Amino acid sequence: MQHTPAGAPPHSAPTGSAETGSDPSARSALRAAADSVLARLVGDSTGRAALRPDQWRAIEALVAERRRALVVQRTGWGKSAVYFVATALLRERGSGPTVIISPLLALMRNQIEAAARAGIRARTINSSNSEEWEGVRAEVAAGQVDVLLVSPERLNNPEFRDTVLPELAASTGLLVVDEAHCISDWGHDFRPDYRRLRTVLAELPAGVPVLATTATANSRVTADVAEQLGTGADSAEALVLRGPLDRESLRLSVLRLPDAAHRLAWLDGNLERLPGSGIIYTLTVAAAEEVTAYLTACGHRVAAYTGRTENADRVAAEDDLLANRVKALVATSALGMGFDKPDLGFVIHLGSPSSPIAYYQQVGRAGRGVDQAEVLLLPGPEDEAIWRYFASLAFPPESQVRHTLQVLAAAGRPMSLPALEPQVELRRSRLEMMLKVLDVDGAVRRERGGWSATGEPWVYDAERYAWVARQRSAEQQAMREYATTTVCRMEFLRRQLDDPEAAPCGRCDNCAGARFETGVAQAALEAARGELTRPGIPLEPRRMWPTGLPALGLELKGRIPPGEQAEAGRALGRLSDIGWGNRLRPLLSPGAQDGPVPKDVLDAVVAVLADWARGPGGWVAGGPDALDRPVGVVRVASRARPSLVTSLAEGIATAGRMPLLGTVRHAESASRAQRSNSGRRVLELHGSLELAPGTAEAIKQTPGPLLLVDDFAESGWTLALAARLLRAEGAGQVLPLVLAVQG
Repeated sequence: MQHTPAGAPPHSAPTGSAETGSDPSARSALRAAADSVLARLVGDSTGRAALRPDQWRAIEALVAERRRALVVQRTGWGKSAVYFVATALLRERGSGPTVIISPLLALMRNQIEAAARAGIRARTINSSNSEEWEGVRAEVAAGQVDVLLVSPERLNNPEFRDTVLPELAASTGLLVVDEAHCISDWGHDFRPDYRRLRTVLAELPAGVPVLATTATANSRVTADVAEQLGTGADSAEALVLRGPLDRESLRLSVLRLPDAAHRLAWLDGNLERLPGSGIIYTLTVAAAEEVTAYLTACGHRVAAYTGRTENADRVAAEDDLLANRVKALVATSALGMGFDKPDLGFVIHLGSPSSPIAYYQQVGRAGRGVDQAEVLLLPGPEDEAIWRYFASLAFPPESQVRHTLQVLAAAGRPMSLPALEPQVELRRSRLEMMLKVLDVDGAVRRERGGWSATGEPWVYDAERYAWVARQRSAEQQAMREYATTTVCRMEFLRRQLDDPEAAPCGRCDNCAGARFETGVAQAALEAARGELTRPGIPLEPRRMWPTGLPALGLELKGRIPPGEQAEAGRALGRLSDIGWGNRLRPLLSPGAQDGPVPKDVLDAVVAVLADWARGPGGWVAGGPDALDRPVGVVRVASRARPSLVTSLAEGIATAGRMPLLGTVRHAESASRAQRSNSGRRVLELHGSLELAPGTAEAIKQTPGPLLLVDDFAESGWTLALAARLLRAEGAGQVLPLVLAVQG
């Protein structure tokens, strides 16, 4: 953390002070006390540590004037120093503990360690330490805690909201909203739990100062956050401090490589040449795991860090990176805000984020405490498909929202997410996000036992949601331009963040020339191609019925009987990976032209089948859990890609020297099933699947295990219900085999 004074602070507030007034000696004494706390925080025994002008201005506003402030400053500027110094000074003056709303556990761990250096006692309440909550509350009540870090998700927990939150609101001496851009659905990382802060702010006693901080907000997001926090720049009670966003240590570059194999080979050949240790960001969990496995096989010390990583493994991975025991973490955005390693030497993006705001935030992890750090973007052809997928998870259309409110109102009691999910057209994560927004808007309320409708009127802000969608599209276009621009890359990013001081940096590849060659060794390229084209991933079957089906008139619940289940199957690849995903997406994307399965794809599927037969539990390898050899093939008829699926099934039957026994199809009277949550998907499919004429007879004449062939498995329920239908007709084991899975 640097503490050399920067230029004059741009702010929108007067410089008077309620505590120091016009008394220069009082103001000087407060400044000296603040610098003394800073010295303890950064471990400086020389007495030379000094706050930046804007740091001091924010602290003075919080401590002396008891005001609300919004600080928008670059990563590494020292925003945490502001609230830790302010906390120490306020506690000396008898104020209650500081409450910090902090979005990530990694950030919380860093903050607790930093606070301890300054003699500040910090504790946390989050989803991973519920067994400590009562003890923490007792410590707060006894005055033994200076800083309490709270995850935003706790704000929407009924017990926390109704019991803990009122206590905190009554006793807190300073409220801090860290990573405040999360409060804005115009920001790159909108989190609806943050919107609960409006209620918290309304319940604060008069005179309790509030600090909101972020490094990743353009003017639109800044204004939105300021409005929601009640700290708008046009308010007489507000202070907004916004500084320049240049990062003098960062050297930005873009490397455009022909394909995923070249990108992996480039990483293998150049990773050890990069300074220090760093982070390799990917856009999906599948890609992170794929890259980690490849680089590990090449002898590099790397570890994966994703939303699927267990918490203990995350902590271990962070510690390994902090101690330089690994060269890099291969991470999704799960490793983002708050992770603090001052000597992080590089950040590489294997795939382009959809927003320059997100990109700036992630590259800001590098170069905080070193003179030079490398930042490289390696865009890929899969990027745009991944952008489209995440865009599809936006706030639902009004009809779905209204239907959800009607279901809750009709229930007359709180409904849990598993009970509500089958009755609406939304998947669990998207449904929960929508309910949190509706909760803040007053239309629903989260209670013990689930969610209930309040009956309060609610207006669907279609104009706002459309505007947000347009802004997201504009941000995607900005990232396309960033990858191809010939102007200064840092200046480009700073202009996207509305930095009025944006200027050429003189350091990026466009300013100073390329520093990295794009060529790769032929042996490394061949090894990468071999890894990426290695076909086959497991396809786990559905074993439990979704919760809530009986309420919809479908008496299916609990475990699917073993005699009705499919076996574990195989897929050629994932749509989200950087190997087969890039080959399969054009075949399976909406609107793709139907046609016979390409030869290279069919050959790869046959290789998957052969590997499956020889592998553990396969029908050739034998063993206690071995499958019997399939005796025939049944295809799942496709409305969108009939030629593709038919030719795939025929090709597999020919290669395996098995008969094509028939087809599972949708009844002509069945409506087209929509991609939805599991409950709705089962409801739509149940009773709509049937065996084409002659299929049941062929199965009876050729008893034994069957291969069930389809093009794509998203939820897995089409395969599950088709297998159940085949088992009911006397088929033996049913082994699903598909081209691709979503995750």
